[in-house]
Amino acid sequence: PGLLPPLNCSSPSPRASLQVHEPIAAYSPATQLLRATMDLATGAMGSLLLKLGQLLTEEYKLQTGVKEDVEYLERELESMHAALRKVGGVPRDQLDEQVKLWANQVRDLSFRMEDVVDKFLVRVEGAEPAIKPHKLKKLMKKMGNLFSKSKTRHEISDEIRDIKVRVKEAADRRDRYRVDDVVANPVGATTVDPRLLALYKDQKELVGIDDSLNELTKMMSDGDADASKQLKILSIFGFGGLGKTTLAKAVYDKLKAQFDCCAFVPVGRNPSVKKVLNDILLEIDGQKYPEFDERQLINKLQGLLENKRYLIVTDDIWDKKTWELVKTALVCNNCGSRIITTTRTLEVATMASEVYKLQPLSLDLSKDLFHRRLSCAAIEWNNHLPAVVYDKILHKCGGIPLAIITIASLLAGKPVEFWSKVYTSIGFGHEENEDVENTRKILLFSYYDLPCHLKTCLLYLSIYPEDHLIEKDSLIWKWIAEGFIHEEPGVGLFEIGERYFNELVNKSMIMAVEGDEHIGIITGCRVHDMMVDMICLLSKEEKFVTVLDSKEQYTTSHCNARRLVVHRRAQPLASTSTLQARSFNAMCSVDLLPSLSCFQVLRVLALEGNDTLDKCSYKLEHVGKLVHLRHLKLGRIGISELPKEIGHLKLLLVLDLGRNSISELPESIGRLSELKCLNICETDIEVPYWIGNLTSLEELCLGRVHGHSNFVTELGKLTELRKLHIFKSVYVYGGSRMNSWAESVAKLSKIQVIDIDFFLGCRDSSHEENPWERIVLSPQIRVLHMSYLEPGMVARINPSLLPNLSHLKLHVCSPELEVFGSFRELVALKLETVSTLHHDTIGAFPKLRFFRTEATLDSFQEGDMPVLESLQFEVVAQSSDDGISFGFDFASLGNLPLLKRVVVTLYAPRADVDQKKAENTAKRAMDMLPNRVEHSIIPRATENWRRRY
Repeated sequence: PGLLPPLNCSSPSPRASLQVHEPIAAYSPATQLLRATMDLATGAMGSLLLKLGQLLTEEYKLQTGVKEDVEYLERELESMHAALRKVGGVPRDQLDEQVKLWANQVRDLSFRMEDVVDKFLVRVEGAEPAIKPHKLKKLMKKMGNLFSKSKTRHEISDEIRDIKVRVKEAADRRDRYRVDDVVANPVGATTVDPRLLALYKDQKELVGIDDSLNELTKMMSDGDADASKQLKILSIFGFGGLGKTTLAKAVYDKLKAQFDCCAFVPVGRNPSVKKVLNDILLEIDGQKYPEFDERQLINKLQGLLENKRYLIVTDDIWDKKTWELVKTALVCNNCGSRIITTTRTLEVATMASEVYKLQPLSLDLSKDLFHRRLSCAAIEWNNHLPAVVYDKILHKCGGIPLAIITIASLLAGKPVEFWSKVYTSIGFGHEENEDVENTRKILLFSYYDLPCHLKTCLLYLSIYPEDHLIEKDSLIWKWIAEGFIHEEPGVGLFEIGERYFNELVNKSMIMAVEGDEHIGIITGCRVHDMMVDMICLLSKEEKFVTVLDSKEQYTTSHCNARRLVVHRRAQPLASTSTLQARSFNAMCSVDLLPSLSCFQVLRVLALEGNDTLDKCSYKLEHVGKLVHLRHLKLGRIGISELPKEIGHLKLLLVLDLGRNSISELPESIGRLSELKCLNICETDIEVPYWIGNLTSLEELCLGRVHGHSNFVTELGKLTELRKLHIFKSVYVYGGSRMNSWAESVAKLSKIQVIDIDFFLGCRDSSHEENPWERIVLSPQIRVLHMSYLEPGMVARINPSLLPNLSHLKLHVCSPELEVFGSFRELVALKLETVSTLHHDTIGAFPKLRFFRTEATLDSFQEGDMPVLESLQFEVVAQSSDDGISFGFDFASLGNLPLLKRVVVTLYAPRADVDQKKAENTAKRAMDMLPNRVEHSIIPRATENWRRRY
C-alpha cells in the first residue's frame, strides 16, 4: 500500500519525471526528511513521524478526509514509537514472546509505510537531471496541487485507509499484550575513554602474559641445537576470549627476527583456503597470486620455503580439513622452522607436535587487569565496596581477559553503588554456569547497556564476514547512508559517526586497527570472535540483517529482508523476485547477483566483488532507477564504464568506484549536489574539469592529477572538504599554477587531512611572488603530507598556526628540528630533501612514534623521542684507521626505550670503502642494542649518492 502508485521507472509518466533546477543550494523540506534517521529499537518510526507531520502542512494540500486519517496515524504512531523505545531498552531474553512479535511487526510496518512516503517525496523532489530554470516555478505549483487530481485523491484515500486498518490492529495488540507496562532497566551515562585503545589492543600483555610467553618461547626453542633441525608445530588451545591470538602474536614478535621469513595469518570459521595461502604468500613474497588455484598456490609456497627457516602462525583454525590443506603447503625442510596454530577445537590442536593449553588468568591477575582498566578510566577505587560484590564479579568473569575488560568497561562510567545491580541483572549470585556461558552473558549485558544508536551501529557489523578487516571510513559512510547517525547542530555527520566508532572502541566492543603506512591513524577495526558470535545472533533474532553464505538456501522469505548480505556463494540469486531490501552488500562474484531491476527502495549498494578479478562485468543499466540510493560502492567487479544515468541519483552521498578499469566519469555526476564522498583513487579516471561543481564534497580520493588539469583552481571551490587523498601523484608546473594551488588549499577552511603520495611542483623563477607569505592553512589540519620544494610554505608550518597537527610529511632545506619538536601532538614526521643535510641535535618530541628523514644524524641523547617506535634515516660510510665509520653513534639508539624498528639507507661513496663491509659493520652495531630492535639496511649505489649530494 502507498500514498501514490509505485514509480514506473521503465516508462516514466509526467508525474514520475518531475525535475528541479541545479544546483540545490540548500536542502528542501522533502530532501531533509529523506535523510531522517532510524535505529534498531524503533525501525523507521522516528523518521516516518517527521514525514507524516510534513505531509500535513499546506505544501501538500491533502484532502480533508485523507488529512484526518494521517492525523490519526500520527497520533497512534507516536504512542507506538514510545512503546518501541521502552521495549528496546529491555534485554530481548527478558521480553514476553508476544511483545517481541508485536515489536517486530510494528517495526516492519514502519519500514513499509516509510517506503511509500519516500517514493512520493522523491517524485515531488524529482529524481532526474535538471531542466531549464524558467520551468521551475510552474513545476513547483504543479507539485503543490498534486493531490487535487481526482484519480490521485481516490488512490490516496484507499491507501491511507488500508494503512489505518493495519495501525489500528497493531494498537489493539499493544493493549492486549500490555506493552506499555514494559519497564526498561536504567542506563547511566558512559564517558569516552580514549586511552582504552592501547589497553585493549594489548589486553593480556599488560598482565599475566610473561609466564606463558616464556614457557612458549622455551617450547619453541627446544631442539634448536639438534643437528636434524626438524620442523616443530605447536598449537595454542583454549576457548574464545582467553587471549590465544594475543599470546601467539607476542611469541611471533619476540622470535621472528631469528627466522629467514615469517607470516601471521588469520584463518577463521568457514575459510577460503585459497585466501589463506595467498595471505601467507603476501607476507613472505610480498604479493598475491589471485589467478592461481589451490594446487598452484601450494606449489608456489613450497618453492619459496624449501631452503628457508620460517616461522608461520595460522590463527584461529576451526576444522581438521582446513589445517591439513594449509599444512600441505608448509615444507618440512629440516631448517629449524616453526609453525604455531591457535584453535578452540581440541581435535585440531592434537594434530600439532605439542599442545599448549592456555589457562584463564588467576584471581590475582584478574584483579590486576580489572583494576588497571578502572584506573585507565580515571575511576577512584572504593575500598569500601562490599567484598561479595567484587568477588562475584571477578568470579563470574572466569579469568577470561575479554570478559574482564568488557565488564570493567561497563562499570567504568558508573558509580560504584550501581555495581551490585550489574551482577543481579546478569544472573550473578545463583547460577552455576560454565565460564563461556557467563562470558556470553557479560557481553550481552554490555550490549544492552549501549545507547540505542550504538546498538544499531554495532549490529550493522554483522554484514561483514568473520576475521574481516573493516575499513573505518567506509563503515561510517554506510552508517550515514542507512540513517543511523543522528544529526546535531554544528557538527558534521561524519564527525558524529567517528565519535560513535570511538565509543564502540572505548567500550571494548570492537578493536581499532592502525594503518600499515600511517602509524597512529586508526584506519579500521576488527571484532573479537566472541563478539562476532553475539552480534550475528542478535542481528538474526532482530531480523536486522539477513546473510546468505555458501550454505544458505535462497527462499522467497528473503524478498522481505531489509538488509541483504551475500558472502561467498556457489549458486546465483534469482532475478525474478521484487526485493524490499534497503541495503545490499555482496562479497561474491558478480555473476551470482540479481539484476538491479529487482530492487525498489535501495539506499546502500555495495558490490565488493571477491579476491579475484571477475571475468564477467556486472550490468549497471538499471542503477539510475534506484532513486533512493545514498551509497554506491563498486568494488572489483570488472566494469569499464559508468552509465550516465547515475546522475539521476540526486540523494547520492557516496560514490566509491574501487579497483575497476574505468577511465572517465559521466558529466552527469557533476549534478549530484549532495555527494559528500567521491573515491576514484584506484581507477584510471582523470580528474574531471567540472569537479568544482560538487560543492558538498567532504572526502575526495583521487589517483593522479596531471599537469594540464584545472584541478589546481577547481579545488578551491570545494570548501566543505575535510579529507583530500591523492594516491599517486600531483604535477604542478609554473609559478601561476603553483600560486593557484596554494590559494586553493588555503580556501579549504574545514580541511583536516591532506595526504598526497608524490608532489612534483616547480616555479619558473625564485623571484616570483609567493602566496604563502600572505596565506595560512586551516588550523583544523591533523594530517599534512604535501612535500615539495616551496620554502614559503615551510615557514607557515608552526604550532601556533597548526595546533592539531599530528602527521607531517614535508620538504625541508634546513637541518633544524626544533620547530617540529614544538608540535605537542606530532605522532609521525617525514622529512624529505634534495641536498645534503645533517641533524646535529634531535629534541624531545614527546608523542612522536615514527620518524623518517633523508638527512644524516649525529646521535640520540637520553630523553630524545621517548616514545619513538620506528626510525628511518641515512648514513654515509667512510674509511678510518679503525675500519669503517659512519658519523652516527649506533649505540645511541639504546636511548630510545620503545624503539622497535630501524631502517638505515647506507651510502658508500668513496672508492676505498667496501660496501658489504660497511653493511656488516652497521648490522653488528645494531645487533648489540639491548632492546633487540628489528632492523634492515638498504644499500645505495655511489652514483645515486653523487647525484643527490
